[in-house]
Amino acid sequence: MNDYLALAHRLADAAAEVIRRYYDDPAIAYKADKTPVTQADREAEAAMRAILARECPDHGILGEEHGSDGADKEYVWVLDPIDGTIKFMAGIPTFGTLIGLCHRGEPVLGLMHQPISGQRWSAMRGHEAYYNGAIIQTRPCPVLEDAMLGTTSPYLFREEDRPRFDALRQRAKVTVYGTDCMGYAMLAAGRIDVIVESGLKAYDILPLIPIIEAAGGVITDWQGQHLRLREGTYDVVVAGDPALHGDVLKNLA
Repeated sequence: MNDYLALAHRLADAAAEVIRRYYDDPAIAYKADKTPVTQADREAEAAMRAILARECPDHGILGEEHGSDGADKEYVWVLDPIDGTIKFMAGIPTFGTLIGLCHRGEPVLGLMHQPISGQRWSAMRGHEAYYNGAIIQTRPCPVLEDAMLGTTSPYLFREEDRPRFDALRQRAKVTVYGTDCMGYAMLAAGRIDVIVESGLKAYDILPLIPIIEAAGGVITDWQGQHLRLREGTYDVVVAGDPALHGDVLKNLA
């Protein structure tokens, strides 16, 4: 796993080289589902895939921009070259590159890199979580009334789920929006207490799981079930304090 972590750092470096080149001119386009994509998204993922093809030809890859290849293999790399593409388009450096590795469907390694600021989070299952080489931990916060709640946007919730998030927001001490992957990284670093989101894809969330868990946090779906590689979307609850996680699950139910 140490070798795979070193490889993940190389992938992040390769993606960052591409992303920085396009930062001032992102070459925006739109997919069939009207979500934005840039040339940086496509080329950064292609750069990572090229390295994996040389280094780990027997591994599968699931990426946001170039799809799935061998997702049923024992080891599968999960790639999101730019999580938070709209922020990248707007020139706001709170997006990130997500790189994860799953073993038999279980997320065992994760890395998040902000290519403009150089901030980097990483972890292997069973080991510590790191931010720029320093060990990080979530902070204790058992009560939602004392917590900072985060989500990317309240408008991304399904219509029937929006009232449940609003109920949490009314109880929380403060709410922060526009988090994307940066919110999860800051939760692992003890800056945010709980994040609730719905409709995520595997590449949006699986690379972050080892970082959150290694830092002492808890991440499940809205029913309290463990997250692993599968088809479909993910509704997630992430908390730095296990007691807070349980409280939020009860409220969502």
